[in-house]
Amino acid sequence: MARILIIDDDDGVRRLLERVLERAGHSVLTARDGEAGLAAARQARPDLVITDIFMPEREGLSTIVELRRIHPDVPVIAISGGGMLAGGDYLSVARDMGADRVLPKPLQISILRDVVRDLLQGRDASAVPGTAGRRSGAAAD
Repeated sequence: MARILIIDDDDGVRRLLERVLERAGHSVLTARDGEAGLAAARQARPDLVITDIFMPEREGLSTIVELRRIHPDVPVIAISGGGMLAGGDYLSVARDMGADRVLPKPLQISILRDVVRDLLQGRDASAVPGTAGRRSGAAAD
């Protein structure tokens, strides 16, 4: 199946996503921050990346921008448990910076599996409730 890179500083979230995606037949790489995630992406080109927004060393927004530069066609899912900016939320900003889909934490595993499947198959996953992204041309919320 696919090689998926998970970038999240929360050990529990990383392990949960790793188990879920491995059970779905994927090969999973993990990193605990954006710097380590970018190093992994450069070393072993992933088929899909899931990244948290709030992390030490390098946060998710700049990680997404750099991922777009080094692997422009690799789908990116941004996840976050919160954090508001004036005029919008960080997940909307992540979408604007290149994330294909955004998902709020706590994650609904069934939705995550559907989004991963659809992005890997090149289908528009924006029809999945709770997701939106740039490939669909969806407007920001």
